[in-house]
Amino acid sequence: MKEFKVIERFFTGRGQNRRDVVVNIGDDCALVAPAENKSLAISCDTLVENTHFYPDIPPKALGYKCLAVNLSDLASMGAEPAWMTLALTLPDVDEAWLAEFSQGLSDIAEYYGVSLIGGDTTRGPRSITITVHGQVPEQKAMTRDGARNGDWIYVTGTLGDSAVGLKLIAGELDCDISAEAKHYLINRHYYPSPRVLAGQSLRNLASSAIDISDGILGDIKHVLKRSEVGAVINVEQLPLSDELVNAVGQEQAINYALSGGEDYELLFTVPESQRGALETTLAHAGVSFTQIGQICTGDKLKLLRNGDSFAPTNLAFEHFS
Repeated sequence: MKEFKVIERFFTGRGQNRRDVVVNIGDDCALVAPAENKSLAISCDTLVENTHFYPDIPPKALGYKCLAVNLSDLASMGAEPAWMTLALTLPDVDEAWLAEFSQGLSDIAEYYGVSLIGGDTTRGPRSITITVHGQVPEQKAMTRDGARNGDWIYVTGTLGDSAVGLKLIAGELDCDISAEAKHYLINRHYYPSPRVLAGQSLRNLASSAIDISDGILGDIKHVLKRSEVGAVINVEQLPLSDELVNAVGQEQAINYALSGGEDYELLFTVPESQRGALETTLAHAGVSFTQIGQICTGDKLKLLRNGDSFAPTNLAFEHFS
């Protein structure tokens, strides 16, 4: 099967059929019509085999995840997903693999209202690059540079599950937990939940936000640097799932939560004046949230456990480190 047949069979018409797509797949460029009084939010991520995923990953899970990680970036800005392009590099044309991959991609695209409007297919080592576009009301996007002294630090969901799920997939972790618990942790790695609705709900409350892709230890430092502030995190307050704690114990669960990465939850800061509105605002988003610390003066990140200094055993992930 040649390139254009692959595109036509597996990717044309995937995702939601949006009315704001003027020219779709089939031309040199796609044309879209952004809404008035909204800014475009654009994010690009590449997933490379043996770096971001194992060769035996279920292709449906890979199709889902490659868009989910991009949608998480839009969520951290409070943007509404709209369009995406896909650059897919494959060693050969495996029709069964493509059918599953495109189904996983289509499922999440339709759920979040995203239209696939273009891209490219090439031969080579397997990798997937998605550029996703969203829209956010002008002057309402959340950024990393708004945290101020005294703001409270929150995260959505639970942390560390994905990293342990990856360990289970790789056979690097032997733990005495139920099959259901293992399935939960593995699925938290394969099928992360981008907090799109929560991000939109936070636009008028949060002073800064970032998605947790490389672990809290690394990601919060981006906020601190851009905002020129410091922070204190109380590690005993980190939200941990029962499945995670039962799999690795409380001590290691804390370390995975801090530096495991690929949680794709939101980390955000909220001024004292807005704390009371959080419960009501996030109730309809269907996601839990937990206060884990506070922004302070200076430029350092301090980790405390029940008031005492805490030293993690792992560092956040960083490419080329």
